[in-house]
Amino acid sequence: MKSLSISFILILLASAPSLAQLSKIEKKIASSVDNHRQGALNLLEQVVNINSGSMNFDGVYKVGQIFRSRLDALGFQTKWVDGKPFGRSGHLIAEHKGKGKTILLIGHLDTVFELASPFQKFTLLNDSTMTGPGVGDMKGGDVVIIQSLQALQDAGLLKDMSIIVVMTGDEELSGKPLSLSRYDLVEAAKAADIAIGFEDGAGDPRTAVVSRRSSSGWELKITGVPAHSSQIFTEKIGAGAIYEASRIINSFYEALSNETNLTFNPGVMLAGAVVTHDNDLDSGTASGKNNIVAKEAIVTGDIRAMSPEQLKKTQETMTTIVGKNRPQTHAEITFTEGYPPLAPTDGNFKLLSYFTQVSKDLGFGEVVAVHPRKAGAADISFTAEYVDMAMDGLGLGSSGGHTVNETADPRTITIQAKRTAVLLFRLTNERISVDKKK
Repeated sequence: MKSLSISFILILLASAPSLAQLSKIEKKIASSVDNHRQGALNLLEQVVNINSGSMNFDGVYKVGQIFRSRLDALGFQTKWVDGKPFGRSGHLIAEHKGKGKTILLIGHLDTVFELASPFQKFTLLNDSTMTGPGVGDMKGGDVVIIQSLQALQDAGLLKDMSIIVVMTGDEELSGKPLSLSRYDLVEAAKAADIAIGFEDGAGDPRTAVVSRRSSSGWELKITGVPAHSSQIFTEKIGAGAIYEASRIINSFYEALSNETNLTFNPGVMLAGAVVTHDNDLDSGTASGKNNIVAKEAIVTGDIRAMSPEQLKKTQETMTTIVGKNRPQTHAEITFTEGYPPLAPTDGNFKLLSYFTQVSKDLGFGEVVAVHPRKAGAADISFTAEYVDMAMDGLGLGSSGGHTVNETADPRTITIQAKRTAVLLFRLTNERISVDKKK
């Protein structure tokens, strides 16, 4: 696990001295979370022991139905969205209609560990460490959602709240097109005022995510005039595809590499006399000879930008560079759909300030923003255009995500559930003022 200092753990677990900062009903919420500690751990063990790799459609569905039954019991109207149109299992959508602000809670049901993985079982190693596929990313976060809502139900508060829960079934390997696979999430965001995600973020409960960079792709295709290498640079033959590809990639670097929080990575390059490219697997072959001017080149990569404006500017700059061809070459670039950015807005930082105040009142200390270079793309970014405030990373303290060494701290289920439940209560009961822009 990521190393959390002993003093920090003691602060997190010894919340009693600060409970005076909580109202009577908030103390009841926190007490309910404590009462369901073992039940939450049992739920996590149950869902982790069901393989739900993104392409194990049956497993994703089974995990979804377990969470669906919990949400049904809490009075939510639930539905399963069939994923056939976008080539995946599907999504769980749940809605609880109440008064006031509508809050969207986001999780995902799938993991990166498919049926062929050797990593399949939940194991509780000790009181501070558990291991298993998805304990951190992000079945642990899904359990935090359930435990938070259960605490609000126990306190008699949930009945008046307007909450939407979306647990996608393909966050780790998104279905295509994204316009279909994220349609229901976007529709939920349109109906919401605030969005909160339960990914494990940086794996440190002292942090939360208020900004995420985009993740989208690009493909560059270059053609040149094939000929004997002795004729390269002549007026008729020109520079060839490889020199043109090199010019373009180097020009990308020179023009954009100093942009703050922007990255653009060429991940695959194929070039030669004959090139084949498999778009689905992003692989291929290239063949030729040292004495043949290359006819073709293909380069694929990704872009990660901090805002829609930065992404647009980057794509425009890349397109301009591509158009300045070397002699007797032609190049074109196409951009593929991807995850949008979650820009670091004032509203997002305001939500973080509310969350950190809740954390302090519970005795768990300050929560700070994760640097965006440490936070990858996630589903919450699809809400950015529609909600007034958004924050992610409210999952468990964890490490080793996406590897067979994935671990999480079971104690942080309770910590994050208390924080979340009290935050939801304050957001919907006027202890916090939220300006509505819609």
